[in-house]
Amino acid sequence: MDKQGISINLYFKKLRTFPFVSVVLVAANVIIYLLCWLPGNDLYERGCLSAYDIIANEEYGRIVWSMFLHADTSHLFSNMIILLFMGSMIEKETGHLSFAGIYLVSGLGGNLLSLAGKIARNDWAVSLGASGAIFGLDGLLLALVLFSGRRMENITPWKVLLMIAMSLYSGLTGGNVDNLAHIGGLLAGFALGVLLSIYIRVSDRKNGCGLWRER
Repeated sequence: MDKQGISINLYFKKLRTFPFVSVVLVAANVIIYLLCWLPGNDLYERGCLSAYDIIANEEYGRIVWSMFLHADTSHLFSNMIILLFMGSMIEKETGHLSFAGIYLVSGLGGNLLSLAGKIARNDWAVSLGASGAIFGLDGLLLALVLFSGRRMENITPWKVLLMIAMSLYSGLTGGNVDNLAHIGGLLAGFALGVLLSIYIRVSDRKNGCGLWRER
């Protein structure tokens, strides 16, 4: 292969490993946050996770929309920094579609557990934020380093467990935090990560080199 062909291959390799989904998710969250502050906008009223509105008014879309709403700039900034950091690390390993699917399903899992807790406690407070989905990325990363058989540079199970423990502790000791959403997202991401790890191992045995990494 000539130098031009090698350069083209390297270019497309970089494109495949660029965290497109993470960047799009961050951009979407920022844009929606800005829209929320436009005069007359009622995205908060229509999108927050509210047990009453979901049960009484059957507004099931809130389980999804609340993942893209944030209470203030600090809330948005902290979540998006983590999403961009985690996404840059994980998305190139899982592939774009798998990453997007696990992120969204983790967010749904977190919101469903939060909703169940609200109903059980007769708690009619609303909640919002991407934290459940982001905790899902923590669970996904833990499953990958434990079960996939692939090595990720400078990532060990103990480091991931410490990061998760610190994040959970911060939520449990902080005020006004929906910890059930965090736990639900974490469990959903871990479960999906285990399934992905099984697929990786089967693919590696079958093909000699895994289909997991996009090259």
